[in-house]
Amino acid sequence: MSGSQKSIFITGAASGLGREVARYFANVGWFIGLADVNEKGLDETAALLLPGQFSRHKLDVTDRAQWKKAVAEFAKRTDGHMTVLFNNAGIGSGGPIQDMTDADIDKMIAVNLTGVISGTRACFDLLKNTPDACVLYTSSAAGIYGSAGLSVYSATKFAVRALAEAHDIEWRPYGIKARSLMPGFIDTNIIAAVDSGSNMSGKDKLQSAGVEVSPVAIIGPAAWEAIHGNKVHTPVNKMAKQLAFAARWFPNRLRKQLGLLGGLGDVVKPG
Repeated sequence: MSGSQKSIFITGAASGLGREVARYFANVGWFIGLADVNEKGLDETAALLLPGQFSRHKLDVTDRAQWKKAVAEFAKRTDGHMTVLFNNAGIGSGGPIQDMTDADIDKMIAVNLTGVISGTRACFDLLKNTPDACVLYTSSAAGIYGSAGLSVYSATKFAVRALAEAHDIEWRPYGIKARSLMPGFIDTNIIAAVDSGSNMSGKDKLQSAGVEVSPVAIIGPAAWEAIHGNKVHTPVNKMAKQLAFAARWFPNRLRKQLGLLGGLGDVVKPG
């Protein structure tokens, strides 16, 4: 990596949003740190990049020791710098909270919140050492207004939104920005699963209900806009933008409309 080359460390890089952001930033010449627990998926993402353009790190974000090891390995490739931490790894599962298992709840909080906090702490020194650094969090449209049938997932994404707001203020003395992406439904594996006893995927169910599902290619430009812009939060697609507007100006109307739509937990699968 050249001294002037910018770099991004991406968790959840084995699929979905992480893979697409890796591809997008690699195409504009950045050095990419690919991190995920899914080694097969990491191989597939790495195949999209040029040799020497990336480093590859097996990382379970719930393991602080693995965070320390991965960040140290990345630092060796970037002379101790990290322009952006894309703190993206997350899982989703839905259903009424009373039907969720303790294990599902604990795992979602561990990955979506505790793992995100661990990543922010692990990468702080590298970000502090890098001009115009930024930590980019993946929140969600479910972090704009509480989503029935996705209550625990939604709660974790509200928490991630809070981290971005707090750290954008807390880290100003160090020259580090904090930003969040708030996508609506994106065409990734999190909505691709087909229920047993059904021939419809989560994507099919959403579209049949008139809910927008955006192509994953939308996320690269959105991430670029977020880290280079002045807004803390970036709603990513039309659905998220409409939800953010309604939550601010017409919360009672939004609450009624979401009640008519019902829960969306049956279309979100672990992933």
